[in-house]
Amino acid sequence: MILEMKVPSPGESITEVEIAAWLVEDGDYVEKDQPIAEVDSDKATLELPAEESGIITLKAEEGDAIAVGAIVCLIDMDAPKPEGAATDTKATIETATPKVETQPTATKTTYASGVASPAAKKVLAEKAISASEIKGTGKDGRITKDDAVKAVPSMGTPTSGSRGSERSKLSMLRRKVAERLVSVKNETAMLTTFNEVDMKPIFDLRKEFKEGFKAKHGVGLGFMSFFTLAIVRALKMYPDVNSMLDGDYKISHDFQDISIAVSGPKGLMVPVIRNAENLSFRGVESEVKRLAIRARDGQITVDEMTGGTFTITNGGVFGSMLSTPIINPPQSGILGMHNIVERPVAVNGEVVIRPIMYVALSYDHRIIDGRESVGFLVAVKEALENPIEILMDNNPKKALEL
Repeated sequence: MILEMKVPSPGESITEVEIAAWLVEDGDYVEKDQPIAEVDSDKATLELPAEESGIITLKAEEGDAIAVGAIVCLIDMDAPKPEGAATDTKATIETATPKVETQPTATKTTYASGVASPAAKKVLAEKAISASEIKGTGKDGRITKDDAVKAVPSMGTPTSGSRGSERSKLSMLRRKVAERLVSVKNETAMLTTFNEVDMKPIFDLRKEFKEGFKAKHGVGLGFMSFFTLAIVRALKMYPDVNSMLDGDYKISHDFQDISIAVSGPKGLMVPVIRNAENLSFRGVESEVKRLAIRARDGQITVDEMTGGTFTITNGGVFGSMLSTPIINPPQSGILGMHNIVERPVAVNGEVVIRPIMYVALSYDHRIIDGRESVGFLVAVKEALENPIEILMDNNPKKALEL
């Protein structure tokens, strides 16, 4: 019996996928539930498992766009399992094909080998290049003037170094990201406002409690929980930042689903922390760790990246000092975190050294006015600089569940 395997739907609104890579070859014997391909949608990369065991016949090439529901391969379920089917196909081919080693052709060496002609000597002397660094192409290996000229790099002149290039098709996920970023720039009134945060209070808290926090909860006490809870508070104070446009209508949310931008093997992923307003420091850190691991391992699902009312992106982990993050549509705001650098600042009339982070809020000016955007960012700054009072209700141990 021949089974026709069809492309399953990875999620709502997805109509086609792209074959990113076949994990098997045409004619291979596959086991049921064995991953046979990686497919890209415009939201994620997913593995496609074999629905039954048998000999597989591929019906698409890598890079092909296949409609959801279309036949992607055939599996002959009546075909017997060949002996040694578990052996890696590529390894078998390499073993079966003897390696042919080509003996290097002997180069004739004479008194002229490596000797520069008079004209070549002049060029090499002017450029302070030794003849021993040049391989001659003239008779019996003599260095010609042309050899000397080519060996001297000059502005705008190609040299003997590598000048290769490669043309490769962007993945469907990368193409969709590019399309969305361009549409955001073209279709929103995006503006960015900046501020700076003195991170010393958070540094002090982490120094005091991070070991006990990790020992009890199994996760580290990072910066993300402080930022997430500070943002949740600010979104409640300035609900327009937690809203989005739908044509002529504004959609306001009474919950805070925070999207966290993380770097995965297939590019930027933005999983969502659902109902962050109900989470504690432990809850946020645990969820961030879970989502980051799933994104890193390529296990993140479309549902886990769908929705979100506000986004946090942390370019600081890569060393970024300042940036203008692009809004994650259809959301209206995104907060950019950056690296933390010790800087001189004025505190109570004195210059002191403090760990400072620049933060940036990009927002859609069509729905968020300057007062709301600046007030929102100031509220985030206040909470981060006074975490014990504002985020922990003056009881750090209780807030951290220690």
